[in-house]
Amino acid sequence: MGGLLRKTPHFFKQAFRTSCLNNQFFKADQKHGLLSSWDKRFRTVSGVSSNRLYSTSTKRPLKSSRTKQPSRSNLPLLLETEDMMQCVAFATADEFHLGTLCHDLVSNGYNELPSLPRDASNVLLVGVNNTSKDYDSGVIFFFREGAVVFWNVEEKTMKHVMQILERHEIQPYEVALVHWENEEINYSFREGNSKLVKDQILLNSQLDVNEIILEKFAFSNALCLSVKLAMWESTLDTFVESIQFIPEMLKARKKLKLSHDDVMQKIGELFALRHRINLSSDLLMTPDFYWDRENLEHLYDKTCQFLSINRRVKVINEKLQHCTELTDLMRNHLNEKHALRLEWMIVILITIEVLFELGRVIF
Repeated sequence: MGGLLRKTPHFFKQAFRTSCLNNQFFKADQKHGLLSSWDKRFRTVSGVSSNRLYSTSTKRPLKSSRTKQPSRSNLPLLLETEDMMQCVAFATADEFHLGTLCHDLVSNGYNELPSLPRDASNVLLVGVNNTSKDYDSGVIFFFREGAVVFWNVEEKTMKHVMQILERHEIQPYEVALVHWENEEINYSFREGNSKLVKDQILLNSQLDVNEIILEKFAFSNALCLSVKLAMWESTLDTFVESIQFIPEMLKARKKLKLSHDDVMQKIGELFALRHRINLSSDLLMTPDFYWDRENLEHLYDKTCQFLSINRRVKVINEKLQHCTELTDLMRNHLNEKHALRLEWMIVILITIEVLFELGRVIF
């Protein structure tokens, strides 16, 4: 078949969202671990896909991402070979409890693999017995930051793992976003150095198991960052839409009806998002793990470049700066209204006092 497009066509997204809303395909209060709603008809078959679906609870129209890599429809198609396997990444929550998750997975028959070095912290590596294809073993990378990456894992096993995972999440995301904001990429084994070329990963078939695990970790690390960025992009887009009416009303010279509580809530939401992206998360920096592993750092950097990580981070920060300026405008507007109200109160009090004095003098 062919290599994958990085973006789903706009008309397909509109049809998909309409079908979801009419049939209640996704529900806002549904836990995302229930992957039965993930219909194969709406999944890509090979290569990389990155999709967007906003919460159905807000009934917002579907949009093409303004920060992700543009459509790759002009790229030459790749022939899908029998030995081609799939790597799938999801961001399901803000954070995972890896300790309790490990015990839960082991009790359900999965195997914890001690193949990662000690400096690869905050990552849990698990092996599975049921693989999608027999050309490679199935492994799963769980990142503490709330992302999971499956390598050659059959769909039934993937659903089961996601159901287990939902019990160990901190602030889980909505089911629609989890399945829409994902990354899928094909991989296979070839002779020569491992690399990412033409929308697929080529792993060196001559490496031993531990070396292959390390290279998969490098690719997974970049995919983890991409899906987390997708969630932040969605959250930021939601915030931008919530304050979009302000410049429109100013342009139309209409009066802004904003309460102090509303403005402070928006400021709090914005700073919480900025803190989450730029301060509390280490994903935006190259991990220390790659400092003395140049070959793995090369794979990580190439994958980040392919996923347009740097450009997307730049766009996010530009949006955050614009939103900060807009919230400052809202706050200044409230301060001016408050100052004007105080001035009028003082004028009225002085007027009343003058009237009393006049009344006392006259009468």
